[in-house]
Amino acid sequence: YQRRVHGDVKTIVMGVNDHEYDPATHKIVSNASCTTNCLAPVVHVLLKNGLDIKSGLMTTIHSYTATQKTVDGPSKKDWRGGRAASVNIIPSTTGAAKAVGEVLPATKGKLTGMAFRVPTADVSCVDLTIETNQDTTIDHIDWLMNRASKSYLSGILGYASEEVVSQDFVHDGRSSIYDSKATLENNLKGEKRFFKIVSWYDNEWGYSNRVVDLLKLMASKE
Repeated sequence: YQRRVHGDVKTIVMGVNDHEYDPATHKIVSNASCTTNCLAPVVHVLLKNGLDIKSGLMTTIHSYTATQKTVDGPSKKDWRGGRAASVNIIPSTTGAAKAVGEVLPATKGKLTGMAFRVPTADVSCVDLTIETNQDTTIDHIDWLMNRASKSYLSGILGYASEEVVSQDFVHDGRSSIYDSKATLENNLKGEKRFFKIVSWYDNEWGYSNRVVDLLKLMASKE
């Protein structure tokens, strides 16, 4: 079960800030959400390589989940959320982008976003549009993601250069799989500070793997 938590709870995203876990201080921890686990590694790569985010908007194109309705019905959360999951694209809220600010404080107040719940059973996609404070190119960002996927974020961040679709990532255990082709083809030529980045995630299996990883980390600190 995933949800953003509030109060005196440490939010951990594996591969991003898991080194901050302190068993003496952090009695209750959150593994964040599946979407935060996809978004945070991508943002982490940018920050680690000196690319500060001035502002950013995230959209997750998210498969339906067990909280949604099989047929139209009442929803305690919002009217749209009560519509049938398998036949609608449903605009919804998400705290995933704001939650990145809890994991990477340099982004606090700079990211927000929304979700579209779509009629697929599994696998989702993050579409992140950002403005950076420093000049760079989308080709350089692509290179940074590729390098990270093979080094310090191996097993957490993937790199896909083929013409992939959502079904290609069912049962993928990584948190986030950066889509090089979709990213490189959908940016403005010559742009130096305004970029779109696309990354996939199996919102069920990938997230479940991170829960296990977090439990193993906590057990190793006992």
